[in-house]
Amino acid sequence: MPIADERSLVDADILVYAASPALAQYQASRGLLESEAKLCVSPQVFAEFYSVVTNPRRVTAPFTPAEARAFIAAVLPRLDVLPMLAAVVPRWAELAEKHGVTGADVFDLQLVATMLENGVGRIYTFNRDDFDRFGELEVITP
Repeated sequence: MPIADERSLVDADILVYAASPALAQYQASRGLLESEAKLCVSPQVFAEFYSVVTNPRRVTAPFTPAEARAFIAAVLPRLDVLPMLAAVVPRWAELAEKHGVTGADVFDLQLVATMLENGVGRIYTFNRDDFDRFGELEVITP
């Protein structure tokens, strides 16, 4: 599918930083979410966000499940949620072979495949190294 979509996907790290005022990336992440940019996520992004912010091994002040849910509910109206299309599976497998992706990197690749199958070619993330190798995408750090 050609990339003609004006939307940009927001990676989970943007949501984590936007929910964490003490972190240096907070202002840039909030600014992005409050901007006029056409933003989207996949259900996977919300799952990754929830996993990070509720895990005491990942954050110093973990959210309760209710706090994580409240944050998701607050940002959800601002973001389009991409459907998880069945076509993501063969696209994901094709990209894994093409880029030599193995191990835990398959989760970022699943996000890439979801984007491409939905015609989204841009991602906002602070984790550039996770996505720069995919020439199919424009990777932007806010």
